[in-house]
Amino acid sequence: MRYGSIAPELFIENRRNFTKLLPPASLAIFHSNDIMPTNADGTMAFRQNNDLFYLSGVDQEESILVIFPDAVLPQYREILFLKETSEHILVWEGYKLTKDEARAQSGVPTIMWLESFKSVLPALMNEAENVFLNSNEHIRAVVEVETRDARFIKWIREAYPLHTYRRAAPLLHRLRAIKSAEEIRLMRRAADITDKAFRRLLGFVKPGVMEYEIEAEIFHEFLRHGSRGPAYGSIIASGANACILHYVSNDRECKDGDVMLLDFGAEFANYAADLSRSIPVNGTFTKRQRDVYEAVLRVMKSATSQLVAGNQIEAYHAAVGRTMEQELIKLDLLNESDVKNQDPAAPLYKKYFMHGTSHYLGLDVHDVGAKYRVFEPGMVYTCEPGIYIREEGLGIRLENDILITASGNDDLMKNIPLEVEDIERLMREAR
Repeated sequence: MRYGSIAPELFIENRRNFTKLLPPASLAIFHSNDIMPTNADGTMAFRQNNDLFYLSGVDQEESILVIFPDAVLPQYREILFLKETSEHILVWEGYKLTKDEARAQSGVPTIMWLESFKSVLPALMNEAENVFLNSNEHIRAVVEVETRDARFIKWIREAYPLHTYRRAAPLLHRLRAIKSAEEIRLMRRAADITDKAFRRLLGFVKPGVMEYEIEAEIFHEFLRHGSRGPAYGSIIASGANACILHYVSNDRECKDGDVMLLDFGAEFANYAADLSRSIPVNGTFTKRQRDVYEAVLRVMKSATSQLVAGNQIEAYHAAVGRTMEQELIKLDLLNESDVKNQDPAAPLYKKYFMHGTSHYLGLDVHDVGAKYRVFEPGMVYTCEPGIYIREEGLGIRLENDILITASGNDDLMKNIPLEVEDIERLMREAR
């Protein structure tokens, strides 16, 4: 693994916390993701199912984790089923985990080969009353491809129709929303790698460079520091492209006088960083560009101060909206009288700031968790206000990753240049 070993205590504790949420006589079963095909005999790079990784630390395809705390036989209370390797697999696909390595990596005491799963399952089902099965229940998910979990759900409900089937996702959403110290360490590392990539760009961006060349510089820095690559599709949006929120074509030439919106983050040990910065292609903001940038930065600082324990997302977003309204009035984009008389259900600022300010961050970039849950220590949220002026071909977004603590918050990206003077100075010094 590029990211090195992670102490198994993380996954042992995650399983222990999950087990506490199960009712008596409950069996939980988690499957790895598939290796997805492309065309002909091609495949995409494997990306593990985040729930299975969270509970086991295993980053390998064709894996199944079973948790059954009330099993009569102690060896059946936690079982990890793995694909058995062979000389053929070693030659063609590479190294796979041995039983001893999987035990050391996960802390799961019982490791079996995958072919044993269906012979062991009847004994487990005979004792179980409730069966917790996993699925992607992210509120923004659009699931069109059938997963291994989905295929298994169909099979087991037909094979064992009289059990009570329950959803594992709400339990994982509750747990994953609060990050442990080890998870924060991994997320800090992802943020540090992202920092290195951004600083590299400050010496590379100039008029005439293609957006995809900038993307290549980001990939280079990610890979050389142990990341497997970006945590999501990188947005390299110069000029008017910055007003397209999820622009990923990255195929335009960067022009003198443009501002470039960068939204990218490294993945490290499956954990995501999520950064947005806006920089002048020629190294110097115009007065208008600077005024808009400073307005977004003031909103960001105000919003960050409200990412504290006890606050709640709806109240938070409403407060950010009020701050944004005042900034847009100062920029002559909104009229104060119109704002006073606006429909509260359709605030005028949404024309220029149409997305939310914050979302959970963790194993997923838009991480799982109850949307309306009160902010608690251990949660990590992005903070990413923006102003997008399509008629001016100007879009500014700024984003850092914020850890909520018992005494306030901790900006995981506080070392990444953000102030206008620092951006311009570093670009000037690098030329």
